[in-house]
Amino acid sequence: MAVSSKGDLSFLPLGDRALLLEAGNTADPETVSRVRALADYLAQLHLPGVLDLVPALCTIGIHYDPEQWRDGSAARSPYELLVERIRTALPDPATLVSSEGHAREIPVCYEADCAADLPALARKLGLSRSQVIDIHSAVEYSVYMIGFAPGFAYLGPLDARLVLPRRKTPRTRVPAGSVAIANQYSGIYPGELPGGWHLIGRTPLRLFDPSRTQPSLLKAGDRVRFSPIDAAKFRRLQSEAQ
Repeated sequence: MAVSSKGDLSFLPLGDRALLLEAGNTADPETVSRVRALADYLAQLHLPGVLDLVPALCTIGIHYDPEQWRDGSAARSPYELLVERIRTALPDPATLVSSEGHAREIPVCYEADCAADLPALARKLGLSRSQVIDIHSAVEYSVYMIGFAPGFAYLGPLDARLVLPRRKTPRTRVPAGSVAIANQYSGIYPGELPGGWHLIGRTPLRLFDPSRTQPSLLKAGDRVRFSPIDAAKFRRLQSEAQ
């Protein structure tokens, strides 16, 4: 498989209509920020035939029309020609700065009906229920990426005291708005979905609504703080959001 690189960037083909730009192999804040900056820069280039840019934790998927990248000979493939164009167009990744996201406050009910896994999770971590809530809601998270499902935001970094692997047995149905943690991330289920993360709360906000101009409430680069609310306020806000 052909692989090209520029500095610590690597390029890999994904079939004949997409390629993968790898900016690192560890999903740390620095790498995530570099990916976002690279995606912003590539978007501004308006390269011909590039149909979509899909930033993830350490990579960017670049979907393109190969017919736009043929030079009339069989010497080089559309993939090779596009990679060459990207490599020559990109400056040193260290000089790129990612765009500033929005600050978002997400109300979360951590009470029993909204937090199915909170009691067991607290016991496993050697913490009280209130300590888990305090730790989870005390910091500002970055939206690393949107993935798994439309509007599902991977938030980090999660406090090391709350890090646990995913549940051994995933649920077939997780309620929309469920706030969950797994490994080094926190996340919010945008709809009723299957999932294996630990459920510690629920927000009344609609994370994804295709009727909105911007369907996803959160986007990569946004900053998120969780604000604890009681069950009564949860029900009121949930009613208003419908």
